[in-house]
Amino acid sequence: MAKREIIQTDKAPAAIGTYSQAVKTGNTVYLSGQIPLQPETMALVEGDMGTQIRRVFDNLQAVAEAAGGSLADIAKLNVYLIDLSHFAQVNEIMASYFQQPYPARAAVGVAALPKGARVEMDAILELGG
Repeated sequence: MAKREIIQTDKAPAAIGTYSQAVKTGNTVYLSGQIPLQPETMALVEGDMGTQIRRVFDNLQAVAEAAGGSLADIAKLNVYLIDLSHFAQVNEIMASYFQQPYPARAAVGVAALPKGARVEMDAILELGG
């Protein structure tokens, strides 16, 4: 069994429950869900949906970097939206953070997210690929 390493960075929001920002086992890193919280204040970012989506990608990027990787190492991305009409905007903004080949992805409509967020994402990274 691979040793588990807990990943933590001040450049992303602190965990607000009984979880870690990420857990690394071998070359695989499991990133916990990120909502659009400002790491410094732990408050939701102000602004439109695009601002929230960008903050989530920035938070995921910070945790990925703390694990020794980047967004380019994401093998699987899960997107949770309280309104699936924002899916096209996620695609548009995602294109500015990722290059082909894109990760596998799921998008799920949900009734609610923590702290009233409108978007959350989690991911699985494969390092050294």
